[in-house]
Amino acid sequence: MLLSGSPQVQPLDCLVVGGGPGGLTGALYLARYGRSALLVDAGRSRAGWISMSHNVPLFADGISGSDILQRQRAHVARYGGRMVAGDVTQLVRVEGGFRAEIHPPGGNYPCSIGARHILLATGAEDVEPDFPDLPDAIRRGLVRYCPICDGYEAWNQRIAVIGHGARGLGEAEFLARTYTPDVTLLTLGHPLDAPDRARAERHGIAIVEEPVMRLDVEDGRITVLCTADGAQHRFAVVYSALGLRLRSKLAVDLGAEHDRTGALVVDPHNCTSVPGLYAAGGVVRGLDQIVVAMAHGAVAATDIHNRCALPTEEVAGRSA
Repeated sequence: MLLSGSPQVQPLDCLVVGGGPGGLTGALYLARYGRSALLVDAGRSRAGWISMSHNVPLFADGISGSDILQRQRAHVARYGGRMVAGDVTQLVRVEGGFRAEIHPPGGNYPCSIGARHILLATGAEDVEPDFPDLPDAIRRGLVRYCPICDGYEAWNQRIAVIGHGARGLGEAEFLARTYTPDVTLLTLGHPLDAPDRARAERHGIAIVEEPVMRLDVEDGRITVLCTADGAQHRFAVVYSALGLRLRSKLAVDLGAEHDRTGALVVDPHNCTSVPGLYAAGGVVRGLDQIVVAMAHGAVAATDIHNRCALPTEEVAGRSA
């Protein structure tokens, strides 16, 4: 194995960084193309937090995020795809491609691996709401983070959105336009300005600006939120719209083009502005969905396979 300490004679065709739906799809395609590839997974995919999704095609009765990942890993392994646990802490451009530093779990000695191409599928992490005595509310599934995925299941029910500014109000509007007229925006002490208040009123969105002082949790969900003014608020579902921290630093440090949030800009082949560096999933600018991440992985892996037939130095002069 490449992480056992034995020297690597030839660089990999591709190093896949991240074991979520996008990275695992890329690894599957590369394995079936017969390419030398390795997937390094830090085990932090947001997909694993999804208790049940009903908008993944072919699973009409729903499928959990952990089940998706488990099935995908088994699928990759069936075709000989190699996967290891660890963190890629640095990517460096070298002649013929890249060199990655990988830290295995448990404090084991790091190793260095060369690869002609990189598929970055490191995703993002949600900003957790500051609830009293309730850390990791999103990670534990008490607060949901994707109304596109599961807003349908709360059709015409009372929904709360935690957020402020353009992001919070935008998500509240999306829910009010799409799933239910009963939407409340919880700003957790952040006041809305007059234009935002008028915008919320046009969509029938209620506003609660007081901080949350206490909450009740029953049967795996938040049932009551008590605010500083003594009011109690009950909702069927609570969503967070506090934003994401994109795990794009490896690409940004290499000079990859990105927007102000850190989301990577890619071409039609899912290649970043750095030749040979591809990206898939939540780290890419655009719609953050499981099926989109899978498509990213398939597109990137196919282009990597095609480019492996060319001399490495020709990649820089590639055309779309």
